Amino acid sequence: MKLLTFFTCLLFCSLAYANDGFEIPRSKTVELIEPSSNRVYPIFIKIPRSYKSNHDKKYPVIYLTDALYSFQIASGVTRFTMNSGAMKEAIIVGVSYSKDSQGASSRVRDYTTSKAESWKLETGNAQGHAQFIREIVFPYIDENYRTTPLERTLVGHSLGGLFGAYVLFKHPDMFSSYILGSPSVWFNNYNVLTINGIKSSTQIKVYLSVGSLEKPEFGERENMIAGARQLANKIKAQSGGNTALKFNVIDGAKHVTAFPTTLIQGLDWIYGNN
Repeated sequence: MKLLTFFTCLLFCSLAYANDGFEIPRSKTVELIEPSSNRVYPIFIKIPRSYKSNHDKKYPVIYLTDALYSFQIASGVTRFTMNSGAMKEAIIVGVSYSKDSQGASSRVRDYTTSKAESWKLETGNAQGHAQFIREIVFPYIDENYRTTPLERTLVGHSLGGLFGAYVLFKHPDMFSSYILGSPSVWFNNYNVLTINGIKSSTQIKVYLSVGSLEKPEFGERENMIAGARQLANKIKAQSGGNTALKFNVIDGAKHVTAFPTTLIQGLDWIYGNN
């Protein structure tokens, strides 16, 4: 009888879990409005495991672009490392696309550095999006969570990496560290390489990576490796000695597969306790 009860419980418990959608633990979503446009942006937030029990502790914040894709990955790859003490715990914040936007329109508009006449979608709102993050997202997170404002990381991949490079050059002190994965340096005739960068007044860290297969001979439209190397050279030339740069080519990675490795390796370099 006990054995039957055990297997009956096992069956129905399994069915109960099967009918429930998976949710990321300790996470929530808020919606913030950009005043200049009245666009509404969902913001995904995950607090560390120790947050509720350690009431006096303040935490760094990791900000992600392309949140619908990156937030789940960031939550997964940092779960063991943060919970085990291998990595410093941090709040994870994903800035998603504006509500009711169609297809890639929000990310193309918000992550690109200049107006590109040849593109059908709106481009060139990187400055406006950086302002939204600085003036709306930062205050909300800092007012509602125990943060260390001098420890902020920006993570971006592809067009998100292009946006990260733009912020690094134009507003370097917005973040204390940057993770730039496979940045779309090629956009609008390599416009990002023409930006006259501002030197950071504080020490910052930049992790820049690209997949070894991100070249036309392996099916990519652009030579992402060459673009990433040009970006690395520009960062070195304009850092003024306050920027620690780590450049990595991920062996065997394509544009669509490089990001998870970029993310965890970059975060380990910045927050690892090894």
